[in-house]
Amino acid sequence: MLSLRFLSALTVAACSLAACGSPGDSPSASVTPEFVVPSQAAADPAAGAASPENAPAVTASATPAPTPSKAPSSAPVRVKYVFPVKASNVAFHPTHSKYPATDIFADCGEPAVATTSGVVLEVSRKDAYVKGQPDGPLNGGLSVSILGDDGVRYYGSHLSRIESGIKAGVRVEAGARLGDVGRTGNANGVCHLHYGISPPCARTGDWKVRRGVVWPATYLTSWRKKGGKSPVSAVAAWKKTHDCKA
Repeated sequence: MLSLRFLSALTVAACSLAACGSPGDSPSASVTPEFVVPSQAAADPAAGAASPENAPAVTASATPAPTPSKAPSSAPVRVKYVFPVKASNVAFHPTHSKYPATDIFADCGEPAVATTSGVVLEVSRKDAYVKGQPDGPLNGGLSVSILGDDGVRYYGSHLSRIESGIKAGVRVEAGARLGDVGRTGNANGVCHLHYGISPPCARTGDWKVRRGVVWPATYLTSWRKKGGKSPVSAVAAWKKTHDCKA
């Protein structure tokens, strides 16, 4: 009969050969490391405990979320308006003889400026007016008209001088100097700026419309106080009613 000591030795040897363990244990040779996405490991350091030697190389291929594009703004572009004569001593009449316009009185030589940003339509650099002639395009003497970004034409005449860079097609900004207040043309010897607001019907040559078809006084009052009252609606209404015939 085998001794108890011999049986114990056989049992130990058998367990060693079979890699014995406690009930429920898994063989150590079949353990598969559990890897985590690098971002998860950064958030939870304990999750990334696997050693670099046992872990396969992992390349993160996360696609960045697209940046949402801004929706186009539907807000209307704000138009800046400037009083057309830059002077401390200036006055204007709320009415005008024969047709809607305004005479803005200031000393000769004071700056006449662009009412709003836009493009120069017409420039007259020569005073060809002859006293006693019928009303016509020469009445204004030296003059400039611009087409504002708001679609309205602004006309100033009787100037004594026009800036050298002011010519048809040139873009000007609100407040840019167009010339100097004067008394050329049919100004009756009085220093002032004849000022007219109109639609750009023929754009050039339509002097009866260009000289003024909408009363400017309420707009001038607003602009003088840094306001933004716009003549766009009034000009559009006149054009619709009169079909550009003054």
